Amino acid sequence: MTTTVLAKRAATGSLLGLALGDALGFPTEFHDVPSILATFGPWRRMELPRPAIVTDDTQMTLALGRGLRTAMDRGLLGPERMERPVREEFVDWYQSPQNNRAPGRTCLVACNLLKDERRPWQDASQVHSKGCGANMRVAPLGLVTGLSNEQRAGAAQLQAGLTHGHPTALAASDLTAHAIRLLAQGADPKGLVALLRSYAHDNRTRYHERWLGDLWRYSQDSSPEAFIARGWDECLNALDRLQQALSHPSPETDPCLATGEGWIAEEALATGLLCFLLFADEPVTALRRAACTSGDSDSVACLTGAFAGAYLGPAAWPTEWADRIEYQSDLVSLGALWDA
Repeated sequence: MTTTVLAKRAATGSLLGLALGDALGFPTEFHDVPSILATFGPWRRMELPRPAIVTDDTQMTLALGRGLRTAMDRGLLGPERMERPVREEFVDWYQSPQNNRAPGRTCLVACNLLKDERRPWQDASQVHSKGCGANMRVAPLGLVTGLSNEQRAGAAQLQAGLTHGHPTALAASDLTAHAIRLLAQGADPKGLVALLRSYAHDNRTRYHERWLGDLWRYSQDSSPEAFIARGWDECLNALDRLQQALSHPSPETDPCLATGEGWIAEEALATGLLCFLLFADEPVTALRRAACTSGDSDSVACLTGAFAGAYLGPAAWPTEWADRIEYQSDLVSLGALWDA
């Protein structure tokens, strides 16, 4: 599988696709489909804005990527080694003057609390929030090589939990990273939903205590198993809706009507996957469909781009688009590191 990943440069393709989707969906977020069509014309001909500015989705993806790079430079990835640099990167993002792209409230509240280094991260986590901020940034954990399944799952859930502590945010982040990993390894998109359902069932009551500590105690659940199962069950319900939508594909219909508007983590995953799977071999069309949606268009489109780029590599994207996306050099540098 490593040869396949190297040949198509999945990490570079995924990160560029994520940022391109983010930039394409930035101007359409908060608008309904008729308004988007009236402003931008037919959705199949939408063009990347000039300048191609991204949102907090790409900024936080880069923050996570930098934190992981620092952690892995120091040795084997584990919760203690990962938490500090990722936490510092999230706080740096929070304090940056570039943090002016309508970031989500949960990330702002949690990152403000994370500034206090004496505070356990679990105490900063917003345990009742399952916003898509948890998984719109998780792509690096599907792209980093050399991790075990336990490391990837635990790290995906930990990075989500730093801000979004709801069990569905944790499960959706784990599932999103797993989907990206499968696609980077060459999985057939036609069988992807079945693979994700199997993964969700297999992990339904697995609480990653080594990575999450006592996070579950901040909820009202009776046990760690009950806590995490609640999240996986909501993700399974979202995958059910996705499977139903794919059984009767309707490319011209707003995908949000089938799988949700994407403001919450499991819906962002399902709707991002729906847009990708409707056009698995037409990545630019998939991005345009994701950007022309009535919900959280930039987050849906950034996930769509992450899936498509992991599957097809950077050749998926028009050179003229990729060359002028904001943070292009940072995206390509991280991609090259993980592709190598």
